[in-house]
Amino acid sequence: MDGAAKALPSRADFRFFRPHTVRYVELDTQGIVFNAHYLTWYDEAVSDYLRAAGWDYQGEVKASGADFHVVRGLVEYRVAIGRAQRIEVAARATRIGRSSITFVPAVFPAAEDTLLATGEIVWVLTDQASRRPVPVPDRLRALLAAHEGRAF
Repeated sequence: MDGAAKALPSRADFRFFRPHTVRYVELDTQGIVFNAHYLTWYDEAVSDYLRAAGWDYQGEVKASGADFHVVRGLVEYRVAIGRAQRIEVAARATRIGRSSITFVPAVFPAAEDTLLATGEIVWVLTDQASRRPVPVPDRLRALLAAHEGRAF
């Protein structure tokens, strides 16, 4: 989300939502969600989003010897989230480069449109032996394009 201001995502921008109820352990001393938990939620949502698109993450890692690494994790807080709040963490792919995928996560109250938080997650696919970037498989690119209903 560098450079010029980007439009904030809305619920209508997403096809994938992961339900979650905020737990006591996720709160800070102010009674709102501690900042680090957002990245955990985003990671869980992105992983589940890939499974929903048809990607066998663990099977692909085992077969190819390549795995994704987070190279950027950004959280933008909009509205404080408290204990026992029912939320949905949305995720979508917005860009696929040669070796990277950019995801936009967003948090909404369950079945509501108010944007509580958003951000950006960038993954780079690397060969696990050399730790060097490798191309995103065409099959994953095609799965995400079909899941999002758009070309990358």
